[in-house]
Amino acid sequence: MFVFFSTCTVYLVLFGSTQADENSCGLSMTWLETVSVTMDVSKNGFHRDLVTTVDFGPGFPDGLEALLVHRLPSGIYIDQYQLASLKEDTGLQVLLGSVVDLEAPAHTSEEFIVLVYPALDQGSLKATLPIHGRYHKPSLAGKRFELVEIKLPKLILRTDTCTQLISFPPYKIVDAPCTVHNLSICQWLDIQHLQEQDPVSLEIPLGDGSLVEPVCAGTLLVTLLCCVILSRSIWRHGVF
Repeated sequence: MFVFFSTCTVYLVLFGSTQADENSCGLSMTWLETVSVTMDVSKNGFHRDLVTTVDFGPGFPDGLEALLVHRLPSGIYIDQYQLASLKEDTGLQVLLGSVVDLEAPAHTSEEFIVLVYPALDQGSLKATLPIHGRYHKPSLAGKRFELVEIKLPKLILRTDTCTQLISFPPYKIVDAPCTVHNLSICQWLDIQHLQEQDPVSLEIPLGDGSLVEPVCAGTLLVTLLCCVILSRSIWRHGVF
């Protein structure tokens, strides 16, 4: 069973708190400035792995929980059935913002939000998300590849022992599901200084639109030729 959340009413509701504080539930400004996020893509072809690594500095807060918020472009998709299998095998925790059509081409699809709840391990975390390239329209200009860019995800943090976060510039408090089960909403601190890495890009192979007519003509010719051969064979030998 897959659980989806409403991006309109649940995710990223900002709180206009005017109270400034440089330490919110153990998430101090000094420590937050040591946090870094990097992203890379592994494997080749249409089926890739999107690997996000988060490194935390010394002074790791107790009970820290992290959430990666990916806004993925229409040129790729995620297979929810594959996610269910990976959850059983590896414990990968992913919440999709909407139902993903696995068969739709890129030009009829829209971007979508994916929440990844990674497991923290000794002051760092690594989340591997399987992604797949969608089919794109054939190119009539001889273009062989379509470049699909994926931006760095947002990182939001909270501690499981804190019930009331306090925002302080440049960090803001946002609402998001507490867990992958999407049964309750929690306050998270949106980390604002991490968008320094350029987007990673995928090259999706394109069909050659100039070959459509020759391929169709050739297919029709071969089909007609086969029909003629079969008809002659039936005429000579009869139907068995």
